[in-house]
Amino acid sequence: QVHLGESGGGLVQAGGSLRLSCAASGSIFIIGTLGWYRQAPGKQRELVATITSGGNTNYADSVKGRFTISRDNAKNTMYLQMNSLKPEDTAVYYCNADGYYVGQPTLYIYWGRGTQVTVSS
Repeated sequence: QVHLGESGGGLVQAGGSLRLSCAASGSIFIIGTLGWYRQAPGKQRELVATITSGGNTNYADSVKGRFTISRDNAKNTMYLQMNSLKPEDTAVYYCNADGYYVGQPTLYIYWGRGTQVTVSS
């Protein structure tokens, strides 16, 4: 089993910044793609950004130029630097990881429990 723990959420004024972290721990697991997703009240969960094991990144159009995803493979940690925050960025942000256990061909997907980000106008 792999545990994903998010941190760094909070309340910030519009135009401000926050940095989210997601630390992975648990069994011997080869992490592939890591991602951040978010879910606002009454809305479906949506992709924010992903980063592959090789460092290739992908962003939702709504956050391009404002958010930066990164990872530290040695620490099994992923980050999301969020700048120029807007009230519409308010949501619960979830960490996501996929990968394989050593010696097994099955792809596993894990989710964190989420961290609240609230941007006031």
